[in-house]
Parts: sequence; structure tokens; C-alpha cells
Amino acid sequence: MHSAGYGGFSMDTLGWEGWLTIGVIGGMLSALIRGIAGPDLILMGGLFVLATAGVLTPSETFAGFASPAMMTVGALFVLSAAMRETGALELTLGRLFGQARGERVVMARVLPPLAGLSGFLNNAPIVAMMTPLIIDWARRHSIAPSRLLIPLSYSTILGSTITVIGSSVILTADGLVRQSGMQPLGFFELAAVGVPVCVLGLGYLLLVAPRLLPSRPDPAAEVGERTREYTVTLRVEPDCALAGLDIEQAGLRHLPGLFLFEIEREGMSISPVGSEEIVRSGDRLVFAGAVSTIVELQRIRGLVPLLEDEEPWLPDPRHPLVEAVLSRSSPLTNRTLRDADFRAVYDAAVIAVHRNGERLTGKIGDIVMRAGDTLLIQATPGFLRTRRNSPDFYLVSEIPDSTPPRHDRAWLAAGVFLTMVVLAATRVLPISLGAFVAGGILIATRCISGTGARRSIQLHVLVVIGAGLGIASAMDKTGAGAAIAGLVVDSTHLFGPLAVLATIYVVTNMMSELLHHNASVALMFPIAVAAAGQIGVDPRPFAIAVAIGATCAFASPVTYQTHLMVYGPGGYRYTDFVRVGLPLNLLCAVIAIVLIPRFWSF
Repeated sequence: MHSAGYGGFSMDTLGWEGWLTIGVIGGMLSALIRGIAGPDLILMGGLFVLATAGVLTPSETFAGFASPAMMTVGALFVLSAAMRETGALELTLGRLFGQARGERVVMARVLPPLAGLSGFLNNAPIVAMMTPLIIDWARRHSIAPSRLLIPLSYSTILGSTITVIGSSVILTADGLVRQSGMQPLGFFELAAVGVPVCVLGLGYLLLVAPRLLPSRPDPAAEVGERTREYTVTLRVEPDCALAGLDIEQAGLRHLPGLFLFEIEREGMSISPVGSEEIVRSGDRLVFAGAVSTIVELQRIRGLVPLLEDEEPWLPDPRHPLVEAVLSRSSPLTNRTLRDADFRAVYDAAVIAVHRNGERLTGKIGDIVMRAGDTLLIQATPGFLRTRRNSPDFYLVSEIPDSTPPRHDRAWLAAGVFLTMVVLAATRVLPISLGAFVAGGILIATRCISGTGARRSIQLHVLVVIGAGLGIASAMDKTGAGAAIAGLVVDSTHLFGPLAVLATIYVVTNMMSELLHHNASVALMFPIAVAAAGQIGVDPRPFAIAVAIGATCAFASPVTYQTHLMVYGPGGYRYTDFVRVGLPLNLLCAVIAIVLIPRFWSF
């Protein structure tokens, strides 16, 4: 039996354009599964094959790249980056741990707020911010980070189902909804299913997942003895967030790859430093350890490095951290930084020194430099350009993400973002326009630089969305989507619309586990709408099923960027995600399939 097909299309009546579209989709699926190239390149390749063959006109080919959905995702990347660069995320997220000591207690304190926040912020910067904090807490309490990092990634994905801006997946679905002529998704429309999914999903993470999560050795701890060790002195300013806390409360005990070996206070030296020692304003904290943790310490408000002349260096947010190795011909060799007048000569400031595993003591200005020493430098923007090929240094390289946050603009960034959310939620301003206005305000007020804004935009995600919209248009235009939907309907229509919806959800979810989640939305949406048309019901619940099914994919570490971000630091194996994620996939599927027809009737 062959379905008549939506709009008269079926496998029997497809023209060559339809068969070519199905062939291109099959080729893309094969390439995505085999990982031949990134999803952005594969979808762009498929789109241009269809355009070259004449299936799509030039305007249809590029229409997706001018869609509100794609532009909104780009603007939200800028907003998320501004929240991180101003320290707004640190000011809020860093306080979630409190005095929690047990594994389940800290999960109960941290995961629900993160899930709520991810409904309004891109989850990638949230996970990026929280990963080092969680690893630090886990090490201080002798708990494997692998017990906490998968729940971190999963909780942010669960929370992203609450609003239309929660993830690029849902924004892609919204773009397809608009393109198909349906009423755009409301800001909180998905909350009817998203909130139960989030609440019950968090319950699973707190009650069931701990029995399934592995206890993997900390990868960083295993190589900790081999990391390059710097010596750096940081002064506690009066407005420092750590002043008045003891070493344990301040999180300075068992820092990842960093050791606090001395406190200099009013001419006295405190060493070793006990966990109950109180951090006071004016203290000089002397650390030895990894540069990555020094970068994180520098992000703490009121904790500033001391230079060779004992003056605090108040870092300019435009100045990155740079590593430079002294050459044998450098005029700095066999001289101290103070004698060489480093700051005046190089227009930069040395905040730490590494020497072949040797722990350097004394003030940084009194250290006699040797050839091969590695200097950690707070440099002006022109330092890399002018000194990269200088004979004074063997190597000059910038440390990624090392620019200090603009703490004085943290509340401004948070206020602009909150205002944007309120205006979008109350429909005073469309989210596509509101995101751009908010981004422009944050750039104009220097909460984020123009360069930082450009760097924050994940172009590959935007390409997937734009190309996906074009391919969806081809599936609709040629009848390929309707023909494929006919096969789905033929196999399930006897059991009613709910069975068809459940099939659409499950297939979308499986495709998201195998492919890129945005790609699965783009490929399944036209099939879902066509299936609804063939059985004569409202397509909106089917569109919701595609959006939720593509989002709630937890069983593969390559599905989401956040999964990949915790994969290495947690020391995970692929099977860890399968074991913990598959039951969560099933739980979300049951909730969605039961609730979607109740709120969006057929």
C-alpha cells in the first residue's frame, strides 16, 4: 500500500527533483554518521548540490541565511560571551556551592539553578564556566570529577527546553515553524513540556544517575607533576571577594594544578598555609602551579598580580596573557626584571616566571633571568605583533581566553540581558530584534569588545541552521518530505495520530544521537509536517515533538558541544554516556509523547 501523500506526493509520483533530494539526504546522513566532515560542511555541500541541479533557485538557496532564527542564534552567542567576559556568570554561579560537602548535596545545589539559567543563556558558556569550578570542588573533596560533569552537561540541556531561546536547536525549529507559515513559537510555549522534562530529568540525575556514573581517575591529576609550574604573587585588594574567608571557604585549598605555599602579611611569612587561615585585605598570596589555574584566579574580583616593583598590576581587559621564552641573546638574561626596566622597554608586565620545574622563591623583581626561562606576561595588543619574531625571545604565544573580566560592568550586562528576556517574554519586542539590540548595547558600553563579539559567534552552528533551512525548503518543494512521511504514516496510521507522533519523536531523537542535533531538526521537520497533513491533523504538535526530540539527546558524547566539553576533563568513555543517557532519553520521550497531545491537540 502506498500513501497518497501530502499535496499529492508519494514515492510512486516523485519527480527526479524529489528523488535527487532524497539521494542527497541519504548521502548527507551517511557522511554525518561516518564523520567524513563537520555537519556544517556536509549540509552546505548538500545544499549546493541541490542548487546546482536547479532544485532550488538562488534566492531559495540562501533564504535560510537571512532567517530570523539564524540571526537570533548569532546575537545570543554575543550576549552569552558578554556575560562571561564581564564576570557576571562568576558572580552568580561561583556561589552555588556554599558549604556543600557531599556529592548529592552539591548536585542538588548546583544543577537546578544551572538548568533554569540555561533556559535563557546558551548552555556552552555555562558549562565552560562551571567545569573548572566543579573539578576544583571535586578535588578538594576527594571525589572523581566524572561523578559530576555528565550531570552538569545534561542539566543545562534539560533546562534549555523551557524557552524558545534555550538552545539553537529550538530556535532552528522556530525558524522552520515560521517558514512553514505556522504561528511562531511563544517564548514560554515549550514550557508545558519543558518544565516536566526538566524537573523529572533533574530528579533522575539526583536519584538514579549516581548509581550509573563512573568514578574515573582525574586526567589532570595524573599529569599534574609534569605540568609547567609558574610562581606568581597575587595581592588581596579591599574589594576582593575572598577577603574574610578562610582558605578552605575561599576555594584556595587543592586548586587544580596550583599550590598556595606562602602568605606574606605585614612583613611576616606564613608557610605552610593552613586551611583555617583567614584571607585578609592586603595579603600577598604566593602560588606555584599551572598557568590555566592562574588565569582562573585572575578572574576573581580584587585578586591582582604583583609586579617587579611590588606595585599591583590592574589588568586591562584588552590585554591578554602571553608566554615568552627568553633567548640566549636576550638583554634580559643575567639581569633582574627590575634592573632591566621590563615594563618600560616592552610595554608589558611579567606576572609569573617558570624555570624548568624549579620553584622560584623571593619577589619576582629580584629573580635573575636565565636563557630558557618562560615568562607569563600581561601584554598590550601590539606585543604579539612586534615581539613574535624578536631575537629577545625564542617563542611568543598567546594563552587562549586569558583576558581578565570587566567586573565593573557585570551588573550592567546582567541587567541588559534580563531586560531583553522580559521584553521578549511579554512580546513587547521580537526576540530576533531584542537580541540584536541587547548585543549592540553591550558592545557600545564595552561589556564586550567588537573583536570578542566576533570571536564568540560559532559560525559552524549558524551554517548548519542556514543550510538546514534551505534543505527543508527543497524537501517541501519537491515533495520528498511528504513522500518519506507517507512511509511513516503507512506503518503507524492504523494506531492513530499519537503513534505517528511517537514515531516522529523517536526517529528525530535517534537521528540527533547519530548526527548533529540541528541537522536532525532540519531533516525531520518537513517530514513531520507532511505526516500531519497526510492524516489530516494540526502539524504544530508534530513540530513540538521534533524540537523536543532533537534537544533531549543524551546518549552520545558527540551530540552536543557541552558533552564534548566535559568528555576529556571527566576522563569518560563513550559507553559512559550511553549508560547514563539512554534511560534519560527514554524518560524524556515518555513525558513528551504523553504531554504534547494534551497541550497541542491534534
